[in-house]
Amino acid sequence: MPLDPIFSDRLNTHRRYLLGQAIDRVKSLLRWPNPEAFRRLPRRRNGRAAARSTPAVAQVSGIEVIRSASGGLKTVEPTPPAAPATSQRQARARKRKAALAWDRKELTTVGIPGPELRTQEHQVAVSGYPAVRVRIYYPDSATAGIVPVCLAFFGGAFRMGGIDFPTTDAAFRRRAAESGVAIAAVDYALAPEHRYPTQVHQGHAALTWLFESAEALGIDPGRVAIAGVSAGGNIAAAVTLMNRERSRLPIRLQLLEVPVVDLTGRHIDLRPTRAMRIPSVLAMREMRSVARTYLARREQAREPWASPLLAESHADLPPAYILTAEYDPLRGDGAAYTAALRRADIDASAVQYLGVTHDTVIFTAVLPAARRWHRDVVEILRSLHD
Repeated sequence: MPLDPIFSDRLNTHRRYLLGQAIDRVKSLLRWPNPEAFRRLPRRRNGRAAARSTPAVAQVSGIEVIRSASGGLKTVEPTPPAAPATSQRQARARKRKAALAWDRKELTTVGIPGPELRTQEHQVAVSGYPAVRVRIYYPDSATAGIVPVCLAFFGGAFRMGGIDFPTTDAAFRRRAAESGVAIAAVDYALAPEHRYPTQVHQGHAALTWLFESAEALGIDPGRVAIAGVSAGGNIAAAVTLMNRERSRLPIRLQLLEVPVVDLTGRHIDLRPTRAMRIPSVLAMREMRSVARTYLARREQAREPWASPLLAESHADLPPAYILTAEYDPLRGDGAAYTAALRRADIDASAVQYLGVTHDTVIFTAVLPAARRWHRDVVEILRSLHD
């Protein structure tokens, strides 16, 4: 099915972004020279350096070289630049600030704000890892007694996003209000400041805390689900594996939306990117950068808590609902995980939405497919009341 027209302009923006990323990468690899260094070099006339009444300055391998009027050379140690780690932190902070501003604009232009709901903020201790913040969105029906709950993980390539992002917050509010299910949103730590398996341990700690605190929180420990979008889908699936191995807490269902479940990249489907005229090499580079950011070492991609699809067994996991998009290279991950669960006799269903992309769920104000996606999620969550 053709890509929905609403994505046309955004596709052009995404192509420019990927091209810009590739160009920046090439410049970095080639150590692209600073034009200022060449501008400052002494000009040559007839094969000889031109004399100047003032010193000429050039940068050579980070050292200032000053040629005096008499022709002598003197090196001067420059002011030390900002430490690489500091520069990288500053760059990440700028990108995240820009992403937050973009997300705020997205909600006002293509999204639907969430309703006012009662919320609670909690800090959950995690043994050996940073504590994690969990926000519980209570549906209006919460005043009538205990309610089902869904532990939810946001998306953002492991390095962006958070429960305070406007579109994420709005989605949690609408899902809680319309399903009658409390949403316990996990604000897991971002990479690369905190790499795998930090996020999985934080998710498992939050799950354990939900069961242990169920009575005080007003939630039903017999009606618990787990959900995640994109990178959050990876974490949600990994937490179900950790729960099976460590806790055996009764999770009723798992809901995985456009999940990435194999960080080795073996199930990336490049047909959607080719259909959108995005060069495969750029798309794969972007996918690999996600894994490099999240994992400390490449070989960790083969571990089941990093790539749930690669677990030796998928037996005894919760029933699964997996939602994918036609124009998303991660659709192969979703299909492969559904097949793996079915081979283990797990009740797993998969739905692919045609003509749409990875971030479709944001577009509820302007895209019928996004509204259908939202309604389907609400119906899945409502099944917790059965």
